[in-house]
Amino acid sequence: MLDIREAIHVLLSGAPSAVCVTTCGFITRDAYGAADRDGNFYLVGSMGMAAPVGLGIALARPERQVIVLDGDGSFAMNPGCLPMIAGQRPNLVHVVLDNAAHESTGGQRTSPLGDPVALALASGYTAAHAVSTLEELRGIDLTGSPALLHVRCEPRSRRPGRRVELTPQQLVARFRRGLAARPLQGEEAVRC
Repeated sequence: MLDIREAIHVLLSGAPSAVCVTTCGFITRDAYGAADRDGNFYLVGSMGMAAPVGLGIALARPERQVIVLDGDGSFAMNPGCLPMIAGQRPNLVHVVLDNAAHESTGGQRTSPLGDPVALALASGYTAAHAVSTLEELRGIDLTGSPALLHVRCEPRSRRPGRRVELTPQQLVARFRRGLAARPLQGEEAVRC
């Protein structure tokens, strides 16, 4: 199984011009520490809302790829967003980082997810994959959209990254500037 921070680093470094929306808690802190950039939107305290927010951004800016970093607990809170996302066909990669725990609130076990890959495909996602090793993650091709990537992660063995130091107002202003920026030329799809 993968280290969550390593998985986040591989995903974000593989798509430097993508917009990234993170779920609340430690995943936000890890993304902030791994690859803070003006195209990242950190949802501090909005569990279960990363995918719907990512969908809204993808619909508003269809030329930009959106990566949603969701946790297994957040994903389980809002499975109803899957058919909504699939029906819109956005340029979106929905990543579920699954360590079977609500780590941000003390490490309680999450409810079992079942099979997120099967749920996404049944909902109409174009592609869905599961990975549990760094080699699998680096080799995955997520060019179909929308796509779901279920990343099986090990329990956290290190402290989470630092807290987001931007105020909500600063974060929104910075993100708006980043969203208005033109994407890099060349291949925009995630290739880890």
